[in-house]
Amino acid sequence: MRVVLAGGGTAGHIEPALALADALRHLDPNIGITCLGTERGLETRLVPARGYELQLVPAVPLPRSITPQLLTVPGRLAGAINTAAQIMDRVRADVLVGFGGYVATPAYLAARRRGVPIVVHEANPRPGLANRLGARLTDHVFTGHLETPLPKAEHIGIPLRREIVGLDRLSMGDKARSWFGLEADLPTLLVTGGSQGARSLNQAALAAAPALRQAGIQVLHVIGPKNTLEQEPPPGDPQYVVLQYVDRMDLAYAAADFALCRSGAMTCAELTAVGLPAAYVPLPHGNGEQRLNAAPIVQAGGGIMVDDADLSPDWIIRNVLPVLSDPERVVAMSEAAARMGRKDADTALARRVLQIAAQGRG
Repeated sequence: MRVVLAGGGTAGHIEPALALADALRHLDPNIGITCLGTERGLETRLVPARGYELQLVPAVPLPRSITPQLLTVPGRLAGAINTAAQIMDRVRADVLVGFGGYVATPAYLAARRRGVPIVVHEANPRPGLANRLGARLTDHVFTGHLETPLPKAEHIGIPLRREIVGLDRLSMGDKARSWFGLEADLPTLLVTGGSQGARSLNQAALAAAPALRQAGIQVLHVIGPKNTLEQEPPPGDPQYVVLQYVDRMDLAYAAADFALCRSGAMTCAELTAVGLPAAYVPLPHGNGEQRLNAAPIVQAGGGIMVDDADLSPDWIIRNVLPVLSDPERVVAMSEAAARMGRKDADTALARRVLQIAAQGRG
């Protein structure tokens, strides 16, 4: 069995693809897996690091307005389709699974040309252009959000890494806090803006540091690999640990009692899977999907939400500090978050992919 996965650009497209790859390999150790990506995406680092073959396809971004660049799209897209088709021929693909991003559009069209069965997974409540196209080419469409408006879609959840879905936060808490140099018995806030960080979260959290410290709250703050601090947290106890990047997010989740974070689809899926409540700050740009990601969790009692424009040190002091100072409320919100999580999406999707591939081309 040979599976081709197409998803690139951001971690939100790549991580579900890699989680599916892990689940496929667990079900069938002999399965052949090839990932498609572009040279401009995070996949050039993430895919090889996880031990999977990466083949590159030329990126063909679509202009958002009518410009001279629009005239070059058909020719460049044709070249990308040809490249993707050649890769599928070479690996003798039995099925293509697309997750969105620049690479997905030529991959879907190449699979259609070659008669390779297509599976689409859309993690967001508002699907992107590539997956809207892919959904028109197949009956096999799966979503991570209940309200995603794609035809014939089946809600299955978002495939997540095994170290996340298998995490027992309570039993790992002391070890995780020690790993980051934190105290074992203090309330802990995790601040993270996702794989690239978020400047507004960084600034607000750092400015609130003195008040958090005075309240006996320690902080694990992941600022993002390309971000620098305009001010350093004051030294002293409780600790305020600043890191640019964390490879072991499972340990970061285990160390925390509460999170301050963006509300991308992967972040929401991971936090609910591990039962970590959060203050969600949706990205103020784009089509509003981050607000839609967090809304059901907040409605269920597993988090709170604030607009990016309203996030401030004072908001953190008035809204986050009282939660962390109330252990019973933390427990109740953790349980509510966990009820919204799904831990088996990787295996469930892997089984469906194998079934679809086994049915053959056509």
